[in-house]
Amino acid sequence: MKQINILLLLVIMVFIFSSCESILPKAPDSSDTIAEPIEGLTPHQLAFFMEGDELFAKIFTPDEGLVPIFIQNACEGCHVGDGKGHPFNKLTRFGKYDEDGNFDYMLDQGGPQLQHRSINNYLPEVLPENATHFSDRIAPIVIGMGLLASVDDQTLLDLVELQNNEMDGITGKVNYVLPNDFFLSEDIHIDSSGYYIGRFGKKASKVTLLDQVVFALKQDIGLTSDFDTEDPINYVIASNTSDGVPDPEVGSDVVNRLVFYMRTLKSPSRRNETDQSVIDGEQIFKDMGCVKCHVQTLTTASSEIEALSNKVFHPYTDLLLHDMGMSLNDNYREGNAKGGEWRTPPLWGLGLADDSQGGIGYYLHDGRATSLEQAIEMHGGEAAGVIVNYNNLSDEEKGKLYAFLMSL
Repeated sequence: MKQINILLLLVIMVFIFSSCESILPKAPDSSDTIAEPIEGLTPHQLAFFMEGDELFAKIFTPDEGLVPIFIQNACEGCHVGDGKGHPFNKLTRFGKYDEDGNFDYMLDQGGPQLQHRSINNYLPEVLPENATHFSDRIAPIVIGMGLLASVDDQTLLDLVELQNNEMDGITGKVNYVLPNDFFLSEDIHIDSSGYYIGRFGKKASKVTLLDQVVFALKQDIGLTSDFDTEDPINYVIASNTSDGVPDPEVGSDVVNRLVFYMRTLKSPSRRNETDQSVIDGEQIFKDMGCVKCHVQTLTTASSEIEALSNKVFHPYTDLLLHDMGMSLNDNYREGNAKGGEWRTPPLWGLGLADDSQGGIGYYLHDGRATSLEQAIEMHGGEAAGVIVNYNNLSDEEKGKLYAFLMSL
């Protein structure tokens, strides 16, 4: 009798486990995820990546240095799952022009960025009444940034020359910016009278990923670091407001882990590449002229991280500034980028973007477009000829174009 009971129990357990296997969701395919490391990392590098991953998701508290004013209390607060941000979490840059015609980022009044949230019993920052120029932004996707960071400056300058000499109406340019005090030039960089080529940020105003991370820690989360030790201040309340936590609030070890994490996030895998509609859509993309700016293929230079060294990859960007016309002109300067000039955003991960945006895709720098069609039609300036080609497409051809874009 006891043997029969044991046998019956085994049968029931097998049934339960087999049922659970059919009910529980399977792990997502690699092509459907973006928060993964690039292939080829050493065990030590992989451990460093995992530490950076934890810091990227970490929610900081006032006891840890979250200052009285901020935008979000974690990197993932804006970059959910390493993806694009949502208009709900948009940020606002502000400034004005001075009497000499120079752009003033109003650093003495809390600029260049608004911190519209605050801890308990503290007033959030508000836009200064004398600010005249504003630019709303949503957070970009952060995958594959290590590959973009490893392209040498000469490649970008060669693209500028190619576009200006051989592509009618396309006049990309680099954004020369004055680097931060902690900037260390590498072999990929070219010094232009003390200025260097920016490649990160909506207007390519940041030279390196370190610049981007240090800026975001302070301006988005309110954390000082070994690289920038001054807290953001709400000047309406006081000029020397302190959060009570000794500065710097995070050390270089935290910053370096975050930088390494962003450097070694994988680029997304393509999906549905063999579908005929996707194949046809890619050819339409090329025929329209989109690849003049959304350059399909780039190659990295040599890197101390072997997994990033001399790699061919497909981001669909030239990392250059282009005039996008009056519809996208925010009249906000960054470096030598004018109001209507924006860095060509990489298109990789486009088909996965809505997963991090609540199921609805929000496109362009501020998320104003909620469909690929809207985003394309808002292109102007240098893209005017491309839009003429787009408007001449049939509905069937447009559908194939969207299929290709969503496969990226």
